[in-house]
Amino acid sequence: MSENIETGSVEALAGLLTIWETAAAASEDGDPRSNQGFHNCPIRNVLDRLGDKWSTLILLRLSREPCRFSALHRQVPDISKRMLTLTLRNLERDGMVSRTVFPTKPPSVEYALTPLGRSVLGPLGALVLWADERFAEIRENRSRYDMEEVG
Repeated sequence: MSENIETGSVEALAGLLTIWETAAAASEDGDPRSNQGFHNCPIRNVLDRLGDKWSTLILLRLSREPCRFSALHRQVPDISKRMLTLTLRNLERDGMVSRTVFPTKPPSVEYALTPLGRSVLGPLGALVLWADERFAEIRENRSRYDMEEVG
């Protein structure tokens, strides 16, 4: 799987770098390190959402089936109700998750992936597979680095 992911990646990354540089040029000072202009950068903007602590876990959980808030809260380890609410609102705002309120007493709410949310599962799945395949190597590298820095 990782060989497929890496095929053509240099060309693809060069194209992505161009997008990033264009966003930097749109900033007032032209400095890629500043935050100006990056609100329009698709790379930074979308990856900020997907790279937060909870969004990926919630998207992966909803990939199985729609889920009610309380079930999501039980199935996503260590997330507070407040953070689950904020993350779901952000994913709904981005159009990746839909929210349906059922007129019951008390009202129940169900969350599901939208077509846009489903479309991110392929790239996200590739990243998850890569992380799983490379995790042992990354841990070893971290250990080696930490040992060299300390000793």
